[in-house]
Amino acid sequence: MATGEDLRWLARTLPRASEHLVRDRPKFRVGAIVYAALSPDERTLGFAFPKEERAALVAGEPAKFSMPRESDLRFNWVHGRMEALSAEELTELVVDAWLMVVPKKVGKAYLESRLPDVVP
Repeated sequence: MATGEDLRWLARTLPRASEHLVRDRPKFRVGAIVYAALSPDERTLGFAFPKEERAALVAGEPAKFSMPRESDLRFNWVHGRMEALSAEELTELVVDAWLMVVPKKVGKAYLESRLPDVVP
């Protein structure tokens, strides 16, 4: 099960990311753009996700993912149940969400720094 602390730890490792408390909701952003947010009880994770792919994500795992409220459907956003996500899934979803909002060169440098050393 993924936790809010897992998310906070991960967000601290992402360049240009910061955490802000907005109306009792922890939000993680790059500049003014939010890429992830927790519900006040930290049971639901909202995260950036391509609009054209979210229906398939939700349909594929409805016990884990859900669509955002109707007023948020215009955004690249989807919800996940924290108790249903593993720490590895949380990492993948949040890094992908962060990559959607960070400048491409920053994302590329971060991903390259995570690659294992290749010995010829």
